[in-house]
Amino acid sequence: MSDSSPAVSGYAAALAELKQQVRSARFAAQRRVNTELIRLYWGIGATILQRQGDEGWGSNVIGRLATDLRAEFPEMKGFSARNLAYMRAFAAAWPDEQILQQAVAQLPWGHITVLLDRLDDRELRDWYAGQAAAHGWSRNVLDHQIRSAAHTRLQAAPTNFVEVLPPGDSDLAQQITKDPYVLDFLALDGDAKERHLEQALVDRIIDTLRELGEGFAFVGRQVHFDVEGDDFYVDLLFFHVEQLRYVVIELKTGKFKPEYLGQLSFYVALVNNTLRRTQHADTVGLLLVADKNAAVVRYSLAGQQHPVGVASYELLPPAVRAALPSEADLAAALHDAGGDDDEH
Repeated sequence: MSDSSPAVSGYAAALAELKQQVRSARFAAQRRVNTELIRLYWGIGATILQRQGDEGWGSNVIGRLATDLRAEFPEMKGFSARNLAYMRAFAAAWPDEQILQQAVAQLPWGHITVLLDRLDDRELRDWYAGQAAAHGWSRNVLDHQIRSAAHTRLQAAPTNFVEVLPPGDSDLAQQITKDPYVLDFLALDGDAKERHLEQALVDRIIDTLRELGEGFAFVGRQVHFDVEGDDFYVDLLFFHVEQLRYVVIELKTGKFKPEYLGQLSFYVALVNNTLRRTQHADTVGLLLVADKNAAVVRYSLAGQQHPVGVASYELLPPAVRAALPSEADLAAALHDAGGDDDEH
């Protein structure tokens, strides 16, 4: 039966406000529950560490503790021997009793186990914990960022932003860059054509946005511009919703050439003149190349009047690249093989 009661003045606005209050209270309650759980897990881990140090408990005690705790609290999950071992590692990694004041205490327990599994360095753990808490990374995103060494790539692309943008804006624009971009989710090899790379990025747009970073929204691929009868097409166009700026991305599957920046600057000017509104920040351009000479990039950027940057991309995950032989190793192997042939 439909509600036939007469309209009440201001009811809709009051209902919307109450719904928001409920959501906020529910979120705050969830945060408090998580905080108490992290406090509990750290306390258990610290106790195990202390007893092992003071009373010589062996590692087998963890299994006994797990059995006894699960028997006492059958309704609670998380008291497996494996999880108790994580709690011990947690207290060892963050020995400060003021753990709740740190970014890691804001994260779900699953995120913390990823940090413990993936990283040994305290500073790196703190950095990734801070980024995950600040940007709301999911567990999978956190794992991806660690595997792709995000701490070495963020804000790292060479640009001319400092020279052509206002001081505050140049810092913001630099924050949305990386170098290199890891596009291992595309499952392409190094011989992929530019159009195939573009299409793969669009087909996997969720993964693409995740790698680009927080705040990017996809506008279009091969975006058409008519300049007094001449046709031009921007490879990929994004809008950064936090900084309110368009970001033009051009792809080149070969090595960087200075003329590529001229083309990118032209596209930045087009977007600025045709799409940008007065409330928007300056449009920036980013050129993604398979390889680049740092000195050539530096000289090329010096001559550009529009805000542009250059970054490389990699189609193989870091772990796979590390396992592959270097060019020097291949050359040495070929030389040795040639030498063996000469001896026979």
